[in-house]
Amino acid sequence: MAILSTLLWTPAAGALVLVLIPAHRAQAVRLAANLFAAAALILACLLLARYDAADPALQLTEFYPLNPKLGSAYALGIDGLSLPMLILAALLTSISLIASFSLADGVKGYHICILLLEFGMLGVFMAQDWALFYIFWEVTLIPLFFLIDRWGGKRRHAASLNFVLYTMGGSVFMLLSLLAISQYDLQNQGSLMASMGQAAQNMPAVEQVLVLLGFLIGFGVKMPIFPLHGWLPLAHVEAPSAVSILLSGILLKMGAYGLLRSVVMLPVAAQLIQPLLMFLALFGMVYGGLLAWRQPDMKAMVAYSSLSHMGVVLLGIATLNQTGFIGAILQMTAHGLIAGALFLLVGLLYERTHTRNIQDYSSLVQVMPRFAGLATLALLAAMGLPGSIGFVAELHMLIGGFQQWGGWMAFFSLSILISAAYAMRTIGLLFTGPVKPQMRDIADLTPPELVASAVLVGCIVVFGLLPAPLIELSSASVGRMLAVIGERLL
Repeated sequence: MAILSTLLWTPAAGALVLVLIPAHRAQAVRLAANLFAAAALILACLLLARYDAADPALQLTEFYPLNPKLGSAYALGIDGLSLPMLILAALLTSISLIASFSLADGVKGYHICILLLEFGMLGVFMAQDWALFYIFWEVTLIPLFFLIDRWGGKRRHAASLNFVLYTMGGSVFMLLSLLAISQYDLQNQGSLMASMGQAAQNMPAVEQVLVLLGFLIGFGVKMPIFPLHGWLPLAHVEAPSAVSILLSGILLKMGAYGLLRSVVMLPVAAQLIQPLLMFLALFGMVYGGLLAWRQPDMKAMVAYSSLSHMGVVLLGIATLNQTGFIGAILQMTAHGLIAGALFLLVGLLYERTHTRNIQDYSSLVQVMPRFAGLATLALLAAMGLPGSIGFVAELHMLIGGFQQWGGWMAFFSLSILISAAYAMRTIGLLFTGPVKPQMRDIADLTPPELVASAVLVGCIVVFGLLPAPLIELSSASVGRMLAVIGERLL
């Protein structure tokens, strides 16, 4: 079996193995799930070793026809856009399983759902056939629904239902757009991404705009972008913290990934609605930052900050230039690491104190110095402090946006100031002032928790100080995408 298929089916095989393990053997279930997740992470790292960053074409491709009459196929491949997301998905899945060791109820079902969720996420980033992409997209919905509804907080039923309705509603628009493009596939090559891109060029400009708007709604729900973000705060707050790591770190990136592919497929429409994309991005950045600023619940604060940070990704996609595209990919990676670290640390703190209200804390630096150091670095990275991957991504976005729109980037600067405000407020309330009596005996991070947190924060700092390898990983693929856009705009 080729390496992409091996990576893809490893978590699915893990879920099948867990089905065979008796439910009362919780430790065996945990061990097996972690081993399969670790195997997927090792395979993803092997992909990195075999990937040629200088080659802009799809690499390690696999193609097996499924339905020749419809043109659908089991088609896998990776490029500089999908590879960082694959590694991030495998890494955050392992982190989320480490963060789930305290789970005591329904251990077997929980770990099966996590592995099935990883299977769907990996499939989305590998699929080179739109029908296959859509199947994997929907596969992620099922385990995530159960993870929120079964193991979530007090309002978990409303949160899971809200998430499903929003996502399925968006998927309908995505499916309609794919069907509309397929009607113009004159060569009848089916649903492969390359052939669908060629078919899209046969559509009138008005229809291209309508199709791209359908994709914008479908992928915009998952990103999310304003005003399609209604499911986000409730789902994040009610989901288990380990699930929030995947929900924010990877699931949101699936929407951005799909939208970026759609813009390359429909550049004429993207150019026509470019002002709309820019407005939604800038408004979402400021709006999300303001909502995060006023949240007393730390998980809600991180959730609304995700709305602001994904607005940065949308802005990069809207620039239609190389600096903006690279900035969007960097921001997708940066936000996955930063949000993953913050949700992990907030979840670990909640397990010890059973409160997420930021007003209940003070001077944790004296009680939990390891936690305080890692949380401070993660919050500083969220505001784009130089030396963090967040700064590198936002600098690319600022330059790319200024090249395209000039003075409109003042709103981008405003969103950065708002991010700094809620990050510094959080640091001040958590780690300064007198120690409250009820917080004197909180245990600091255990060695496994410290390793998991340090890996994410370490990646944030290392890629912030040495961003060149991460940029070079995507540069050739971005150049190819922009060349395709240039050809289709002629």
